[in-house]
Amino acid sequence: MRIVAALGGNALLERGQKPDASTQAANVARAVAALAPLAEDHELVLTHGNGPQVGVLALQSASDPNLTTPYPFDVLGAQTQGMIGYWLLQSLQNHLPGRQVASIMNQTLVMASDPAFADPTKFIGEVYDEDRARELAAERGWTVKPDGQGWRRVIGSPRPQRVIETRLIRLLLDSGAVVVCAGGGGVPVIRNEEGRLQGVEAVVDKDLTAAVLAEALDADVLMILTDVPQVSRNFGTPEEEPIARATPAAMRREELAAGSMGPKVDAACRFVELTGDMAAIGRLEDAQEILEGKAGTIVTPGGKYGGPGDLAVPEPRRAN
Repeated sequence: MRIVAALGGNALLERGQKPDASTQAANVARAVAALAPLAEDHELVLTHGNGPQVGVLALQSASDPNLTTPYPFDVLGAQTQGMIGYWLLQSLQNHLPGRQVASIMNQTLVMASDPAFADPTKFIGEVYDEDRARELAAERGWTVKPDGQGWRRVIGSPRPQRVIETRLIRLLLDSGAVVVCAGGGGVPVIRNEEGRLQGVEAVVDKDLTAAVLAEALDADVLMILTDVPQVSRNFGTPEEEPIARATPAAMRREELAAGSMGPKVDAACRFVELTGDMAAIGRLEDAQEILEGKAGTIVTPGGKYGGPGDLAVPEPRRAN
């Protein structure tokens, strides 16, 4: 099967952890250990988040006295693609000896008129208490909002339209390579009035980009991997109830947080609605069990899934 797996930024840097390089590299190694079995048996495209990491770089850039102005977010996104992509590339090579692995830089096309630029919802960076978050917002001109028990910075997150380098990713995948791409949702770009690509100040949601990419690559499965075992209705209340199976229509009726689980569910539903295939949301360490139908929240057209045998998978695209 062809699987697109989207790793959450918090799966690479857990809440409360210091954003040291050694900590993140160790987390990447654990992530790849969970994903390597998928790559041994299936075609794998791996995307990843960058919320914590891009926030750290943005803070460093804003505090650097040698800069006239801080680096814009398209540049910071490109930096995180290189950093996280390098860790994933090396770890995949170590876990899959003899297998070709490619980690590439991507741009994601968004619309200049997207209303998300005026209503920021994408969480980035570290978690603060409310007083410190509001202090930083006043000092640096940030927009901050509550995220769980803490507060974080938010910026605009326009909807992805297309990964510019989709054809290149397909070529690499068809050649038998494991591909790491579209990190952080891809570097956000628009086409300006001259028809040229131009970076914009935003962060694209990596799960929505993964859904767009999975559909364009004719993937059989979209797997959104994070730090929670399942999507739950009434999350954080005594009536909390995990959702194991659902149709896209049923999932869209659930009331979910716009800045966290909402985009994940939106991405999963979009992929299933457009392709008729399977999408799932669950813990990174449960990746193999999710594919087998034993874990996670699984979304299919009919709301049923018993394992890979339920998918109408075409003949192998490449020789083993």
